[in-house]
Amino acid sequence: MSTEARQQWKAWREERAEAVSAPYGPLSLTGTSWLADHPDGRIPGVPGRWTETPDGGGVLLTAEAADGLRADGHPVTGGIRLIADSGPATARVTHGARRLLVMRREGLWAVRAYDPDAAARRSFTGIDAFDHDEQWVLSGLFRPYGRDRTVTVENADGRARGLGLAGELAFTVGGDEHTLKVSAEADGSLWAVFADGTSGTDSYRFRFLYTPAPAPDGEVAVDFNRAVLPPCAFSDAFICPFPPPGNVLPLSVRAGEARTAG
Repeated sequence: MSTEARQQWKAWREERAEAVSAPYGPLSLTGTSWLADHPDGRIPGVPGRWTETPDGGGVLLTAEAADGLRADGHPVTGGIRLIADSGPATARVTHGARRLLVMRREGLWAVRAYDPDAAARRSFTGIDAFDHDEQWVLSGLFRPYGRDRTVTVENADGRARGLGLAGELAFTVGGDEHTLKVSAEADGSLWAVFADGTSGTDSYRFRFLYTPAPAPDGEVAVDFNRAVLPPCAFSDAFICPFPPPGNVLPLSVRAGEARTAG
């Protein structure tokens, strides 16, 4: 591995550890509460009353001054309409140091609590990773479907949800072609949920792989050294999708992040 590649990979690992352990990063998530599971609007451990608005387009938070909730920096007294937040760092509602993020998935509303003092964040010592291996820097080919597809997969919280797929990513390892079903982001980049021969033993039970947007001819760089742990590896409150059918590789990918340290 060249000195430049080694430095870039080391910098990437350091950036990942910083992002994961940030005050409102994945390690600080302490709970995800679906409003459908709390018809009275009362979420254990979270003040106020949280209900879906009659039109289904938002969440109504009702609170008193004694609840200690603030929205946009101001005390919440009475009712306030909320829509989905873009991320925990910019969530409108806070309770002390905690941020209460409003989210929506498949038409259902939920509230997530992020606490900088979460036990997982305090005990975090790093992310174990396989050594960088240039053999896992591959040239891939994106084969888009005629139109996006949705498959139902189990999620880490035990529920089944839809996973949108844009096509297949083909690459060759040891002379054999392998494929992964991939999703596409708004900027054209791709990501896959995959498992392999190391999953559940030498690495977490599944991982995420991200690639840049493919070239017009479909060619795309595939670097398994940048495979990452899913958010649910850092907090049980995440709802990560499991690999869709066909995304369990019949080989051991000894590259990328493996598990949390310790």
